[in-house]
Order: sequence, then structure tokens, then C-alpha cells
Amino acid sequence: MSSIIEQPRYTCALAAQQTVLAIPGALPIVHAGPGCSAKIREFTAVCGGHQGEGYGGGFNISCTNSYEQEIVFGGEKKLKSTINGALQIMKGDLFVVLTGCTADIVGDDTVNIAKEFADFDKPVVGVETAGFKGNGYLGHEMVVNAIIEQFIGSVEPHPRKYLVNVFSVVPFQDPYWRADLEILKKLLESIGLNVNILFGYDADGVSEWKEIPNAQFNLLVSPWVGLSTVKLLERKYNTPFLHYPVLPVGAQETSAFLRSVASYAGIEKNIVEGVIQKQEKRFYKYLDSLIDFLTELRYNLPVELYTVADSAYALGTSVFLVNEMGFILKGVYIIDDPPESQYNQIREATMLRDEIFKDNIFFESDGGLIQQGIIKKLNKSRRALFLGSGWERFLAQETKNNYSFLSLPLPETVILNKSFLGYRGGLALVEEIYSDVFKTKNSFSRSTFSDNSEEEYKPREFSHAL
Repeated sequence: MSSIIEQPRYTCALAAQQTVLAIPGALPIVHAGPGCSAKIREFTAVCGGHQGEGYGGGFNISCTNSYEQEIVFGGEKKLKSTINGALQIMKGDLFVVLTGCTADIVGDDTVNIAKEFADFDKPVVGVETAGFKGNGYLGHEMVVNAIIEQFIGSVEPHPRKYLVNVFSVVPFQDPYWRADLEILKKLLESIGLNVNILFGYDADGVSEWKEIPNAQFNLLVSPWVGLSTVKLLERKYNTPFLHYPVLPVGAQETSAFLRSVASYAGIEKNIVEGVIQKQEKRFYKYLDSLIDFLTELRYNLPVELYTVADSAYALGTSVFLVNEMGFILKGVYIIDDPPESQYNQIREATMLRDEIFKDNIFFESDGGLIQQGIIKKLNKSRRALFLGSGWERFLAQETKNNYSFLSLPLPETVILNKSFLGYRGGLALVEEIYSDVFKTKNSFSRSTFSDNSEEEYKPREFSHAL
């Protein structure tokens, strides 16, 4: 993306500072001008559901705060001093040096400076993450790959059966990343796998990253982010990988996900089918209990679906809502700016689930253009659901439609341990969508018994209806 866009949904590659913070025991050191790191924190942590700073994060991130002197004369001396200070003061198992635009423009040799410390057995990695190199999704890949190359290095792998490394959602850019990764780990453990989840509260930090070369295989649960990483690991350690391009949301996709992984890992069929049978039985019992609600309020519930999110969550939630909840797909707007080479693969992944996705997937980072497209398709409908960010909340209110939060920016909500992945996550998404109906005053303003009906609808008291 090289043009100015309206309503941004991500920041620059330096957002990878949040990727570092998501690794237990890892700390970023930023070589950039004052304000760069703080702005990224504001967008990804604050506008990501107020996710918090953590140790060494937020305004406590080590930074060179480069000014005119470093731009004119170079900032390598100041960077070395900052790294030295961080190693003495901060308690960390791994330090990742990240650069902003000014450092890369003037040509500071950040990677070799980090190597100088690494040569003295200091756990320091260097990555050039200038904003002009790409967005936060690419920055995430760059940091993960740099840790593999510089910190794990060229070691002799000792593959362990049923050990799997999982690469999936981007920390903080996915506001539900902590719970998402916890659910993925539990799902995989339920069929007998040992899981290196690598990020979040369920990860073991640096010791887990050191185990990466010893995995039986790598698992990528993402349309495109992380593909360069699993290919790097295949070249470097000869580790095969399974690419599952759709996040598992709801019963159908989660069961298909478990079967696919179990088959690839060589797990006995009866084990995975036993897990699936138990989970599906529970899932559909809960879903059956919703029938009275859906029948009672069927004329007031949203039926048209517009999803605005990065490719991972946009595809996973849309597939679930279309195939299992009966929503009419109107548009999936993918905002993470994937490489054009991945467009067809992303489309094909969803078309395998339902042909309706063929003409309803749009790759667009400009929020203004997205809203223009939605308004054109909407045609004054008041039966639409917008899954998206705070920007889509405004659109829903203006057009008197329903909304639920899914993607950044989300400054209006607090997220601690929420996820829409897996069996439980699918139920949680249904709860979220239909609970929000009652928060939208227009939901009960007019009947839609027929396309031409103008009859006013007076809903029953909620206590009776429910």
C-alpha cells in the first residue's frame, strides 16, 4: 500500500514491537524517533481493546529517541548505548532491536550491531522494520523470521513425534489473540499433540522457541501471514508444514480442522472422531436452545452479512455465519493488504466452503472505499450485520443496522479473554451478535413481515419474549 488511505486498520512494520512483547520474556528495543513506538502502542494496545502494556511495553519500551543529531551524523553510537542500558536494567531472556524509518533511511547498521552483542553471548536480535517496508503483518513475519535465523540459528534438529509449532494470528493486531491461541492449543492437545504456541500466556517463552527445530511438523492457521516462516523452517530444518488457511470457527470448520491436522500428524482416526463427537454434541445442544429466540424475533434479526477484518478472522467468521447460521453473504472486505499473489488462494479457500464467496470477497485497505461499497450494496436495508471495527459502528448507526466488533480499531471495548475460535468461540460469536440486537434501538422499530410491509411492529416485552 503506497497511497494515502482513509480509516486505517493497521500501522507500519514497526508494530512488530508488539509481536516481541507477546513472547514471554522477550523485550523490544526501538531505534526510532520519539513518538513512533508510542503511536503504535496507542493503536494496537489501546485501540485493540485496551490490552495493556505488560513488562517492558507501552511507555517503558527501550528506545533511542533519535533526534536531528542522529539523523545527520548517524545513530549507531546511541543505539549501542541504548542496548547496553537495556541489558543492564531490563530483565529479559531475548532482546529484539527494531528500526523506524529514520534509522533505515540514514543507513544505521542495526543488524550487525545486534550481531556484535550476540557474538558476546548476549540474546540480541536485529531487524530492520522501517515503516516504508510494509505494514504490521509483514513486520510480524520479519521479526519471527529474524529470531529463527539469528537466535535459534543453524542447529541440528531432533524431531519429536506429535510436537507441533503453531503459527497463526498476529498478536495485538488480532484483538482476541491471547484467547485465540489458547483455544488453538487446547484443540490440538485434545487430539494428542504437544504444542509450541510461541506467543501469549500459554507459551513458555524462549525455551519454547528453542524447541522449534525439533517439531514433527509446523502448522500454519492463517490465509497468508506466516507462510514465509513455515517455508523458512522447511528449508532450514527440513520440517514439513500443514497450511490450513481458514480460522476454525463453529462446529463444521473446527471438526474439519481437527480431522485435517490429525490426518497429517498420523493420529488414529478413532481418537479424533471421539473428540469431535463429544464437542459437536455439546455445540448443537446449545445451538438448539436458540431456536425459540430465532423464531420469536425472526423479523427483527439481521440476516445480511458484511465483514470487514483481516483475512484470518474475516474468512473464519464469515464461513461460520453463512454455512451454519444461515446469513446471506453480501461482502467480505479484507483489510490486511495481502500480496496479490495470495488473492486466488484466499478466494479458493472460501469457495471450497461455499460458492457464494466467489464474487463477494474484496481486497481493500481504504475504509472510505469499503464504506462506499457497503452503502451501495446495502440499498437502504435495515436487516444487515456489520462485523468490523469502530469505523463500522458509525456506519451501522447511520444506516440503522446492527454491528459487532471483530477488528481494529476498537477503542470502545475492553478485551481480556474473548475468542470466537473453535466450538465455544462459535457459540460466543452467536451470543455477541444477537445480544447486540437489543442494544440497537432501531431493531424493533418496524416490521419486515414482507418486502412491501409498512406496518408498525410493537415487540412484546423482553421478559415475555425471552
